[in-house]
Parts: sequence; structure tokens; C-alpha cells
Amino acid sequence: MKRKTLTILTIGIMGAMIACTGKKDAENPFLTEYNTPFGVPPFDKIKVEHYEPAIAEGIKQQLAEIEAITSNTEEPTFENTILALDNSGELLENVVLTMENINSANTSDSLQEVLKKVSPMLSKHRDDISMNPKLFERVKAVYETLNAKHYTPEQKLLIERTYKSFVRGGANLDAEKQAKLRDLNQQLSMLALQFNENLLAENNNYRIVIEKEEDLAGLPESVKAMGAEEAKAQGLEGKWVYTIYKSSMLPFLTYAQNKELRDKLYYGYYMRGNNNNTNDNKDIIKKIVDLRQQKAELLGYPTHAHYVLDVNMAKVPENVYDLLNKLWEPAIKRAKEEVNEIQKLAKSEGASYKIGPADWWYYAEKVRKAKYDLDEEMLRPYLSLDAVRSGVFNLTEKLYGLKYIKRTDLPVYHTECEVYEVQEADGKHVGILYLDFFPRASKSVGAWCTEYRGQRIRPDGTFVTPVVSIVCNFSKPMGDKPALLNYDETETFFHEFGHALHALFSKVQYAGLRNVPRDFVELPSQIMEHWAGHKQYLKEYARHYQTGEPMPDELINKIEASGHFNQGFATTEYLAASTLDMDFHTLTADKAKIDDVVAFEKASMDRIGLIPEILPRYRSTYFAHIFSDVMGYSSGYYSYIWAEVLDADAFEAFVESGNIFNKEIANKFRTCVLEKGGSKEAMDLYKDFRGKEPNIQPLLKNRGLN
Repeated sequence: MKRKTLTILTIGIMGAMIACTGKKDAENPFLTEYNTPFGVPPFDKIKVEHYEPAIAEGIKQQLAEIEAITSNTEEPTFENTILALDNSGELLENVVLTMENINSANTSDSLQEVLKKVSPMLSKHRDDISMNPKLFERVKAVYETLNAKHYTPEQKLLIERTYKSFVRGGANLDAEKQAKLRDLNQQLSMLALQFNENLLAENNNYRIVIEKEEDLAGLPESVKAMGAEEAKAQGLEGKWVYTIYKSSMLPFLTYAQNKELRDKLYYGYYMRGNNNNTNDNKDIIKKIVDLRQQKAELLGYPTHAHYVLDVNMAKVPENVYDLLNKLWEPAIKRAKEEVNEIQKLAKSEGASYKIGPADWWYYAEKVRKAKYDLDEEMLRPYLSLDAVRSGVFNLTEKLYGLKYIKRTDLPVYHTECEVYEVQEADGKHVGILYLDFFPRASKSVGAWCTEYRGQRIRPDGTFVTPVVSIVCNFSKPMGDKPALLNYDETETFFHEFGHALHALFSKVQYAGLRNVPRDFVELPSQIMEHWAGHKQYLKEYARHYQTGEPMPDELINKIEASGHFNQGFATTEYLAASTLDMDFHTLTADKAKIDDVVAFEKASMDRIGLIPEILPRYRSTYFAHIFSDVMGYSSGYYSYIWAEVLDADAFEAFVESGNIFNKEIANKFRTCVLEKGGSKEAMDLYKDFRGKEPNIQPLLKNRGLN
């Protein structure tokens, strides 16, 4: 996953924090100036009971800022209306960013209860701003001067986006329709929370317990040790426990000879949210899809997908389907070839059954071993967390001159967190970076990058540097061994670090121009993956955790030779999930009431011809990207492959130069893309860097689908 986008509470975003006084306020760390190095959140002082009153105060302050705009008797201008709005709500943003981030990374029952209380408050507040008639009147008045007055390109874009966000927020609706929109927004907010809460419970509630050592046949010692340590942590010493967190599940599925146990573990994974228990998500999905369609129609859009894509690069659903369909044919063709290979190998080993989704990793790994003499366990000793972290740090030093100073004097939200000060080559402060690597019951699954404080320029000209966080669920240290990552986890770290660079390098004048379209935001992350697996750089950073020796050429050559291995499967499962997302959200009003979520999913997958050996990467009931947030990646899961067209083409610029560490090109990417946020149209940013629009051929080549 990828860069986590948090709820933005205002049409703009920020402003100056209003000082608070009084004993009660002084006891709430949100309501006083953070007395911490670099102004990071005082995690050691923040308690669950602080969130609700701080949010109430933040709402109060922002409403006062809005009132100051609407009561201004002077003619509406960019400065007294658009910029003033853009500068509003800093306190509220600080509190909500912290609350939502902690809920994802280190939640608790009490915090989840607070979220249920404040979500309606926040939904109402957003609507109170976007449906404020006096405020919209002033915004509209400035918007109507676009062609009559001279504005900078950034000012013009901010005016346009601010006006459009009001319209998309219901400002042009009559009172009756605005009331309905408010109700829809509140319902959607609560449903997203419930979906996520149910999924977290499902993730934590399922495990397989193995009592007989013979049932571990095929597992490497490291995977056995992982199961033993998990069992010990759960009070089952002497046994082995495997969970449906991927760092536990995938090694088991890859090596366990016991098909019955493979099936059992994978069943727990793919049935999440679909067990007809208190954590079931099917009814929630039906409601979300229906309410989203109602909201889109209310705002004048044919479907929810049209509403979302209107502000993305794709613009309309037809363009998304066009890309997905172009890739589907070569992907499913390759996937069927892979199935034949796997089935043939399984039969040769005496398997009398037709392989299913739970068998894919086991037999695919055998095929890889047979074809390339490459085993994932051969890679782990060279991909310790320390080596990969150093690899990421050194790469960004090579490209951008960055330095990382580990800090132990900054508060953390969990003892497992690491904190670094990021500096330019000359020592200038860039920002703060939190790293949180390992799974726990209080953490959502997956990996993401987020901000506790975004870059901003305050009205007095003060440049506020960002506080960024990367959260993962990597393989834990086992016994006397450090955390040894698999190749996918290694790529994930490089990926999320790309998001972090995007946030750390931001130099946007106006907060409302910080965000980029959903289908552009994955470019900075996915381009980093190219260095992770490049032969030249693997030789540098992949070093044996015991000897320090670099990964041998023989092994690197095997990685390179197997680069297109299993790409049919990987591309097909991804495209299937992207199509499922689009199918849910292109339902028109007469079809948006889904009777049976599972049947809908099956019909969607049957329509494109998904083969039974592969499930979509995310089935509906655990598709958190699209259902666990008010918006999230809904109608946007395609973004990863859309951005892959960009990142594959962008990395070609380094390759064509003959130097993958070309600092001149890296600096151009930084200044044209990473620093700019959404201060220009996304394709214009890309063309500023590359000098042309992207070509799809590098993507097809990288995936071996050409």
C-alpha cells in the first residue's frame, strides 16, 4: 500500500494555532504549543481522553476563522477569502492526523470508541464549511474574477480547486438536498469505521495451531521458528502458530507440504469479513455502495466513479477500463501458461488434485526453484532489515544528498518506532521520519506512509517542515537472528520511502495544492522499486547479515533471470481487484442496491474471465483500500497500474543516461515532481520532468507482457 491519505477537514487546510489558556487546556497537549524537538506530537503525553475535547476546540477555532471570512465587509479577494480559508484549521488537522494515524498503527478499544463519537462531529463540520452559503458566495465571487484579474498560476489553480471543492461538497444544492447530503456523509463515515473495525477483528481472530512437528514438513527452520515464537507469545509454548498476517501466512503457504493446513490457513484469509458473524462486512458494503451512488447522483454525477475520477488524471471510467482491458489480455494469457506449468509440476510430484488458490505459492515456488534454481529463503540472509534500511538511506543520499540522524530524544507512539531527522547534504533540516516495522494486534495490516504534520508555509512566511511516518508489517526478528525480509517486503520498503520523499521534499506555497490526484500519487513510490531490484544496486546494499559479504553475482543473476516469473499471477490478481472496484462504483442508480455481495463479485470476475486458480488480490469483504475510508482508493485502485506507466517510463530517463544514480536527473525529478505537490496539473508535472507524455511499452517490458 502506499501513501495513506487522511481525511482532510477543510476546503483548504491550515492556519495559525490560536493560543489556549486555562488549567484544563494546559493539561491537554493538543491545546498548547508542542514543547518537543522539531514540534513533533508529544506522544508520551497524549491520552485517548484528549482527542474529543481537542477536536471540539479545533472545530470551534476553525468556525471562528470561517466567521472572520464571511463577516468581512470588504470585497472578496484571493487574500481575504481563498488564502484565509486555505490557512484555516491547523489545530484541527493536527489532532485528526494524530488520531487517525494512531488508530491505524496502535489502536485500542477506547480509541475506536472515540472515533465513533467524533466521526459524526467531523462529518458535520466538513459539511458546515462546504455548505456555508456566505462562504461559498465569497469563493464564487473570487472565482468569477479568474479572467478579469492577474493571478499567479498557483493562485489561479487554488481558486479553481477551491471553487470546485465547494461544488463537489454540495454548495449548489438546495436546502433539502443539502440535508440529504449531510445524512449520506455521516452514514458513510460511520460505515467506513465499522468496516475497518470488523476487519481488524477478523485479522486478529484467526490462526492455525499446529501441535505435531510432522505437520511442519517442508518449512525452513526460519519459518518454523516464526511459528514457535508466535505460539510462545500467545501462551502456547511447544506448539506452532501461524496467522493471516502476510508475514506469517505467505512463508507457510510457500513451503508447507501439508495441503490441508495450507487450505485451512488461506481459507481464514480469504473469508475475512464473510463469516456471517458480528464482524461480517457484506451488509456494510451493500450500504456503502448504495449511499455512494446516491451521493454521486445528488451532486450531478452518473456514478460514484464519475464523481471520483473527475478530479483524477483518468477523468472518466471509460479511460480506466480501457487501460485495465489493454493489460488484461496479455496478463490472463500469461497466468494460464503459469497454471499449466504449476499443474504439470504438481502432477509430476503425485498430486491428484487440481490446484486451487491456496496452492499457488507452494507450487510457484517449486517452479521457480526448478527453472531458476532460486529459493526465496536464499535471499533473506542478504535482506536483513538493517541492510535494506541502509540501502534505502544510501540510495537517497546518492540521488539527493540526504542524511539521516537517528534520534532517541523524540517521543514515540510505540516502543518499536525508530525516529530519524532528515537533513540535506549541507545539514539543513528537511523533516522528521518515523519508522514502524513489525505487526501487532493493534496495527492494521499492510504498509503505508502518512504524515503527522504536512509541509506548510504560514501566513507570516514561516516554512513548517513535515513529520512523516512509514508503517509496515514485516517479518519479525527470530531468536538470535535479526529481521530478515523477503524480496516483496524489500520492495515495499523502497516503495513507501518514495511516498516519504514526496512528503519530505514538498515545497508548496498553498496548503490546498499539496495533494495530488490519486492516480499520480503512486509515481514517486513506484519509481523507487526500480532501484530495489536493479542488479547494480543489489550488489551494493544486499549484504549477508552475518558476514557482511555482498549478495553474490550468481544469486543476483538468478533474480534478474526470474524477473518476469509469476507476473501473470501478480498482474491478473491486481487487475481483477481493480476491475471489481470499478464494477462496484460504476453502478447506476437503478442497479446500486446489491442483493448479494458475493454473487456480485463472482459475476464481476466471471465477466472478465478470471480463472478459478486465482482470486482477486482483495476480495470485497476485506477490500480495505476502497471500503475502510470515506473515500480511500474507491474507484481508484487502478491507480497503481496507471502510475506504473509513469514510473516505468520515468526510470527509463535514468537508464537512458547510462547512470541509474544520475544526480542531475534525480534533481530534476525532485524539483519538477516531488517538490511540487499538486501545484500544476499532474501530466504537466510529468512532462516538465520527462519532456514528453509516458509510453506504456516500458511497463509491458518490465512485467514481461510485451
